[in-house]
Amino acid sequence: MILPRPVKAVVFDMDGLLVDTEQIVFDAMSATARGVGLELPFEVFKRMVGLPAMHSDEILREHFGAGFEITSWRAGVSHHFDAIAEAGIALKAGVVELLDGLDAHGLPRAIATSSTRHAVEHSLGQHGLIDRFDAIISRELQTRHKPHPEPFLKAAEAIRMAPQDCLALEDSHNGVRAAAAAGMMTVMVPDLLDPTEEMQGLAVHIAQDLHEVWAMLQRQG
Repeated sequence: MILPRPVKAVVFDMDGLLVDTEQIVFDAMSATARGVGLELPFEVFKRMVGLPAMHSDEILREHFGAGFEITSWRAGVSHHFDAIAEAGIALKAGVVELLDGLDAHGLPRAIATSSTRHAVEHSLGQHGLIDRFDAIISRELQTRHKPHPEPFLKAAEAIRMAPQDCLALEDSHNGVRAAAAAGMMTVMVPDLLDPTEEMQGLAVHIAQDLHEVWAMLQRQG
C-alpha cells in the first residue's frame, strides 16, 4: 500500500491503538453491571467505543433506562478498571517500533483522544511514552468530540502541520470518521471493531497492526 501523499506527521488515537485498554474497559463495565444485577451486552459496548463519556452515558440510559444512575456507575467502572489495570496495561503490537521509526525520520507526532489527561498519563506513563509525543489533545482540550474532526484539527494545529499532511491512526469507527472529516490520510488499525464498508471508504487503508503501518511509511522513503 502506497499512501496518497507524503506523510509529514502522525496523529494517533490512544485507547485500542497504542494501549490495549478497550477490553479492560468492557470487562470493568461488565463487572459493574453484574454487581447491580444487570447485563451489558458487547454489542451495546461497541457503540460506545471511541465516544466521549457524555455520549456513552446516553447509550447507557437508552439500554438500562432513563433513570439509570450514571455517577455511581462511573465510580464502579473506575474501581473495576483500576483493579484490572493494576497488573499493567499492555502496549499494542508495533508501538515502540513505530515511534522509534518516527524519531529516526524526524517526524512529529500527536495524540488525539477522547480520554482524559489523567487516563493518558495512567496508560502511557507506565511505559514512559508521554514525552515521545509532541502534543496530546485529551478530552479537556476539546469542545467537540469524535466523530467531529475537532480533536484531529487541534492536534494538527498543535504540531504546526496542515491536516492533509498528517497520517491519522485509529481503531474505532467514530475515530476514523473524525480523522477523515479533518482531511487526514486515515488508516484504521482495528481492535474490537471490525472495519465496515463505510470504514473502508473513509480510510486509505486497513492495517493489521502498527508494524504494518511502519512498513508503509518506510516504503514512502
